[in-house]
Amino acid sequence: MPWDFSTEPEWEEQLEWMRNFLRTEILPLETLHLDHETFFRAIRPLQQQVKDRGLWAAHLDPEHGGQGYGQVKLALMHEILGMSELGPPVFGNQAPDSGNAELLALAATDEQKDEWLAPLLAGEILSAFSMTEQGTGSDPKQFTTAAVRDGDEWVINGSKWFVSNGDRAAFHILMAVTDPSVHPYEGQSMIIVPTDKAGIEMRPIGVMNDPDHKGPLHDHCEVHYRDVRVPYSNLLGDEGGAFVLAQKRLGPGRIHHCMRWIGVAQRAFDDMCERSVSMSVHGSRLADKQFVQDFIALSAADLSASRLLTLHAAWKIDQVGASETRQEIAMIKYHGAKVMHDILDRAIQVYGSLGFSTDMPLAEMYAYARAARLYDGPDEVHKATVAKIVTRRYEPVEIPTDHVPTRRVAAMEKYANLFDVVSAQ
Repeated sequence: MPWDFSTEPEWEEQLEWMRNFLRTEILPLETLHLDHETFFRAIRPLQQQVKDRGLWAAHLDPEHGGQGYGQVKLALMHEILGMSELGPPVFGNQAPDSGNAELLALAATDEQKDEWLAPLLAGEILSAFSMTEQGTGSDPKQFTTAAVRDGDEWVINGSKWFVSNGDRAAFHILMAVTDPSVHPYEGQSMIIVPTDKAGIEMRPIGVMNDPDHKGPLHDHCEVHYRDVRVPYSNLLGDEGGAFVLAQKRLGPGRIHHCMRWIGVAQRAFDDMCERSVSMSVHGSRLADKQFVQDFIALSAADLSASRLLTLHAAWKIDQVGASETRQEIAMIKYHGAKVMHDILDRAIQVYGSLGFSTDMPLAEMYAYARAARLYDGPDEVHKATVAKIVTRRYEPVEIPTDHVPTRRVAAMEKYANLFDVVSAQ
């Protein structure tokens, strides 16, 4: 299948503006260690500049307040923003809000859009996607959190695990069992749950790159729903339609993560190369040492491969949709996570103790990168998905198709005339 990643020259002008904006306005904020409230207060004027530039919420269609950019443009955009965890919220496309906004745009009623999507897109509130359960995260068929209809209300009971921004969100989009008598693919629904409802208990979870639960952008929670009541009208989409909606949300969400990882890897690569030409040991620059040259050469190839895989997946989504791009999305998920990790690891090695210290951003980025192999489904699940899709194209045989003796017999028959001529001579 041919493909074309090209964009118009005007888009490159926008990308260049974003590069400069990230470098001059966003990266300095990393050094201040702002808390959540202060950070979002600090970026309000920056968000307005983005809106004035026409780059706000670029993942959504114009009818929902976005710019209607396709996935290829988003890939190029997210590579820049992904260089800093603080970049996406300045542009109104941070996870999990970007995926939740796409989900609301896809399935919400007009009333739900007015109440939840409009303030979410305006940057006035945050949201959470309450899906994973402890011990069953890679198999949603085992989820037990249930919502039972009681008249005009849902009564929700159960626990969810690792809910990003759970305690900072105005609402959760909850995936719950609503009909246990049918197959899980048909018996789970999505429900909008305002976080001010009685019966919601949340426990903050420290993580590797934020052990004190004080990150300016994301935190994570274990959430318990104990007889939580919400209106039946808070059902998102069709009853029993959670799996269909989840795939529509998670597919684009996964590729957005991979786009940002390229930015992380590029930043680490630039740091590594800068260090290699700046430092000398044992009579020559680090850049002249074969070990470091190997690091740089491998990283350059890994980075280019990851970028091309991601752009191809983005292009294919633009052409045929996320559901027809499952293999490509799954491949970049596990490939991109490993590339990001490996380049960061090499960069830290080149910097030595300085790279391991907090005087450089590499250590924090390294801890952040480790989570990439887990969230939105562990790498092993995505590898299994790719293997299943690929092997469906093959049929079992008794004799290998490439079996040389068998092929030789067929070739002798095919070219019998040739051997007759040779014998006659």
